Amino acid sequence: MNKPYTVGLIVPTGIGAAIGGYAGDALPVARAIAEVADRLITHPNVLNGAQLYWNLPNALYVEGYGLDQFAAGHWGVLPQASNRIGLILDRAIEPDLQLRHLQVADAARATLGLNLTDYVVTDQPLNVELRTAKSGATWGTIGHPDSLLRAAEKLIDQAGATAIAVVARFPDDPSSEALQDYRYGQGVDHLAGAEAVISHLIVRTFRVPCAHAPALSPLPIDPNLSPRSAAEELGYTFLPCVLVGLSRAPQFTEFPNAHAIWADQMNALVIPASAAGGSAILSLSQSKTRIIAVEDNQTKLQVRPEALGIRSMIVKSYLEAIGVLICDRAGINPAALSPEISSLRPLDRSQFLGVERPSILSES
Repeated sequence: MNKPYTVGLIVPTGIGAAIGGYAGDALPVARAIAEVADRLITHPNVLNGAQLYWNLPNALYVEGYGLDQFAAGHWGVLPQASNRIGLILDRAIEPDLQLRHLQVADAARATLGLNLTDYVVTDQPLNVELRTAKSGATWGTIGHPDSLLRAAEKLIDQAGATAIAVVARFPDDPSSEALQDYRYGQGVDHLAGAEAVISHLIVRTFRVPCAHAPALSPLPIDPNLSPRSAAEELGYTFLPCVLVGLSRAPQFTEFPNAHAIWADQMNALVIPASAAGGSAILSLSQSKTRIIAVEDNQTKLQVRPEALGIRSMIVKSYLEAIGVLICDRAGINPAALSPEISSLRPLDRSQFLGVERPSILSES
């Protein structure tokens, strides 16, 4: 029996990706790849669209730190039918805004049938602060990580939570130039880097699935809003997609398990061509996984596969990447789909040393 064809899709968080840098705008890419692959392994930045989401039965929703550990071969992922989600609310959230998020959680239980535990409010405000690097990528800090960890531990130990959703109060800055650029589809998600810090901390400490939704005051209506940013402005909360994603997020294991998926089972990985420096990408580049780098998905970074010695197939678009995946699954050389194909050449020393010459499709 053929092994399941497994594809990874990574769009790093907070780097201004042209596709996947906004509110769930990489979801169409994920949906298309999920039709080609038996299993799609991706992360919340790709699948989260605030109040919009899409059920992909063959997609695994893996938080970024967990994805890094998976790619390095340290953890396997166990597909999960249903998680029991524990909800953490930042003490800094105002009463009305907190109530909005609790109503979302109740709606997810009543309307979607999700399994949530009772919630916990942190014993101290988390004090989220946002930062921007010189490259334009975003990151952030939390002032009381110990309070976050105590809340997660209580949900896991006392309420039996198997996944953690966090809602932290993020700073409001409605007049900032960075926010306006983002709303108009031209900037970087200024919240994403800090969100990653929060989820990484919980996954690293407790080895359970985690995702984050920021709590913010609603913004005034803007007729010039970009369609790529619009999902974040449909209501008062970003929480629905997080709860849906976590409801079936895979668990992690360090031990052999007949049902676990491991990095050596990854057939292909699709990434932006200018963002090849992430931990998961570097790890998988050392394996037999085929790396497909997409030029059209420009980012604020300039870290290309060839600069890192990563052997990859460079394609222009995600449409072309999907074509490569179809060929790879079928065992077809993509160059055979071109009207021109070069003749075989005698093996020379560079080929003997493992340096592959470019084909009609650019490969570095």
